[in-house]
Amino acid sequence: MNRVTLGIIAFFGTALLLYWQVQSKKNDQGVAFDASLRPDYIADDLRSVDYNELGLVSSRVTATHMEHFDEANMTYFTKPIYLVYPNGGQAKWRLQSTMGTLDKKSGKVVLENDVIIDSVNAEEPIQTMKTSYLELDLNTMIMTSDREVYITGNDFMIQGMGLFGDLKAQKVQLLSKVKGVYEVN
Repeated sequence: MNRVTLGIIAFFGTALLLYWQVQSKKNDQGVAFDASLRPDYIADDLRSVDYNELGLVSSRVTATHMEHFDEANMTYFTKPIYLVYPNGGQAKWRLQSTMGTLDKKSGKVVLENDVIIDSVNAEEPIQTMKTSYLELDLNTMIMTSDREVYITGNDFMIQGMGLFGDLKAQKVQLLSKVKGVYEVN
């Protein structure tokens, strides 16, 4: 063998040895995991009821999956369905989406992706509202959205950009670019 061949063998042998050392050190260190990223509570097929200060039901929530983080005071839901009781009486609205979060400190619920707000009562003029994003303050029962909103009701359909709704006062307002179609019988 000549010197060039021996040099190439020595070079690749050293490279292989160094690669093996680096890999063995990585395995010895293990995987570093931040414990704050793990939820404190996990629930599947969740059913929960919240009461106001008078002991009346203020909201009910069901979800296929829930993760709660105590330190951040945040709860994450998969396929949440909220029933809200704005005046402590009967449920008036059912809100659902594919994802949701609840900030327990502020009482704010954020619903994202395929948000549907249905009236529980078939006699209400507004039957369904659809959007891709909605915020609901459970303390004031005010819901807002800055996205496109579609509203259907008895003999009408309206679409617009942005939403402000006061569930206690039973008022809903589209903020801009409003278009509507009404049927006259």
